[in-house]
Amino acid sequence: MLRKHLRTAPLLVLVLSVFRGHTLTCRRSEYLIGDKCCPTCSAGSRVRNHCTESRSTSCLDCDEGTFMDRPTGLTECFPCTGCDAGSGLKIKTACTTTSDTVCEPLEGFYCTDSSENGCVKAEKHSSCQPGQYIRQKGTAFRNTECSACSGGTFSDGTLSPSCQPHTQCEALNLQLIKPGNASSDAECGEPVSGFLLGAGIGLVVGLLTCLVIRLQ
Repeated sequence: MLRKHLRTAPLLVLVLSVFRGHTLTCRRSEYLIGDKCCPTCSAGSRVRNHCTESRSTSCLDCDEGTFMDRPTGLTECFPCTGCDAGSGLKIKTACTTTSDTVCEPLEGFYCTDSSENGCVKAEKHSSCQPGQYIRQKGTAFRNTECSACSGGTFSDGTLSPSCQPHTQCEALNLQLIKPGNASSDAECGEPVSGFLLGAGIGLVVGLLTCLVIRLQ
């Protein structure tokens, strides 16, 4: 009986150890390391040395360019996010030891991918083409919206909030040189009466010049 008891005792200790490991739960202000609970380091810092039976956890402040936004048992802080101009981003709020960088779109860009910490990627606002007008200007979170000009109007792509009507040459007593289209205005020339008068004067001057030359 004694031998049987000696054989089962180590097995019982092993079972109790496994059971203890699976049921060990640390408090919110602690973290589990190995088979013990250690006090966490505060936000803005990281663990330097884990706790032992004789001393508590020792902590270090996060290095420049890193942060920790919560109490932690980690030995390294998180690297700060960079706002890459190549991705259309700029810094809205700089990184601190307790919070990550917050990015926002550059001027003339809008956010296409965002997270709870700000914009992750941005693209340049679309440009309206000739024959279109800017129906809605782009914002930091919305692209530019364009619409086509209707008949009798035009736009070079920069007009807002509507296209402009073609100049009515006849109404101004001018000659229509070139009709307008969706991307350009009509081109007008000199008044009809002025054109005829100028042509007549030119003809007379030409005839007089020829006459003078012959008389010489």
